[in-house]
Amino acid sequence: MLSFFIRGNPRAVLVRAGVLIVLIALADWRVDANIPLGFLYLFPMLLVGSVATRWQIAAVAAVCTLLTEFFDAFAWSPELGGPRDILVFAAFFCMGLFVYEATRSRRTSLQHLHRIESEVEARREAEEQLTVLVESSPAAILTMDGDGRILLANDAAHRLLAVESSTLRGKSVGDYLPALISVPARGDTHQAFRTVMQCRGRRQDGEVFLADVWFSTYRTGQGPRLAAMVVDTSEDLRNREEFSLHQLLAGSRILVGAVSHEIRNVCGAIAVVHANLARSGSLSGSKDFEALGTLILALEKIASMDLRQTANQASGIDLASLLEEFRIVVEPSLREDGIETHWDVEPDLPAVWADRQSLMQVFLNLIKNSERAMSGRPRPKLTITARREKQRVAIQFRDSGSGVANPDRLFRPFQQDAQATGLGLYLSRAFMRSFRGDLRHEPEQDGSSFIVEVAAVISSEQENNDPDTTGGRSRVVPGEPQPVAPGRT
Repeated sequence: MLSFFIRGNPRAVLVRAGVLIVLIALADWRVDANIPLGFLYLFPMLLVGSVATRWQIAAVAAVCTLLTEFFDAFAWSPELGGPRDILVFAAFFCMGLFVYEATRSRRTSLQHLHRIESEVEARREAEEQLTVLVESSPAAILTMDGDGRILLANDAAHRLLAVESSTLRGKSVGDYLPALISVPARGDTHQAFRTVMQCRGRRQDGEVFLADVWFSTYRTGQGPRLAAMVVDTSEDLRNREEFSLHQLLAGSRILVGAVSHEIRNVCGAIAVVHANLARSGSLSGSKDFEALGTLILALEKIASMDLRQTANQASGIDLASLLEEFRIVVEPSLREDGIETHWDVEPDLPAVWADRQSLMQVFLNLIKNSERAMSGRPRPKLTITARREKQRVAIQFRDSGSGVANPDRLFRPFQQDAQATGLGLYLSRAFMRSFRGDLRHEPEQDGSSFIVEVAAVISSEQENNDPDTTGGRSRVVPGEPQPVAPGRT
């Protein structure tokens, strides 16, 4: 019944309290018997206390006290009326104040309850999202206790370790990733670790794989915990080794080709001398002379073997992306050496025809040469510029080093005055020309400048509409990128 009167907005509740006060005052006025009705003002005080402030409650309590005293049948005197009015006011005010505090406490409790419910709902949603993220993650995710026992493992972890679904819980992680057993701070220290390591893992069937592990340690009420995310990087290792083998074979063929060329020249000179001696007849019948001729023929045969370079795996690549990766690789070392670096890359560079790894090797070789040339120089500076020039893209490496003393001897193998083996620039140019690019030196007054040229990948429509494109090239197949570059001998 009372809850019905306190429903609604504060103004409606105050109106109801005012109506009750008026009705009680009229009833007290009309009743002639010596029956005090002032206690009935406690009910409107309940309503006022639920919506009013402390000062408003005190004011209403004073009004009710005056009405009680005014319509009371007892005569008022200072000795009797004063204490009575104080008690009546205190009763009314305390009743309103009690309801006020109860209402405020209830409102505060409801607010806390709503906040707790919101937090619980948010936590539940976060847990659901985290569960979905963990279960759908392509990386294996594991949590372990202080003894290395697996507490949680997602589906990717079961697939990575080649075990049946939902069977890893309770097993020791040392059976699969022994390196995680030696992770410190699992039991007797409060230090937390958040790092990455590379280790070997072992699947259920005994197969060994290379793993990258990101892990962190933390503490809970149940003890220390270890969380780890594991990725199988065996495929990356295989690709890296295959690429190293490919680069080794390509460089070896180029090197052997250079040596064979020199051997052919020497054999040619010896063959001329041998032929002259044979015509003179002075050594005819000599077994040593015949053996020398046989040796010359064998050397010529070895030098004339087909040692052509293996076909380079050239394709259309994003040069801007390659330059960004190259910048990530070389900038830290350049910064440590105190070399000031400026990058001037033209926006919207076209795709180019090249072998990505070979082109990266050429860039790295030029950077290393520049570092050696600027070693010990004051205020070393390196400028890397990439510009499109018609159907080609030129990447210039300009440094403030000591320069090139003999430009005409560049790109020759086995130079005697080279700081290293003397093969870097020779192999770099050979790599570039293997996919119809080029590497050339450009004279500079101060320092040195090398320009790497690669052919831009253009479509058939661009080739037909471009007046700079000369005839004689193979027709571009739609959907298959082809190089557009001048032919080389």
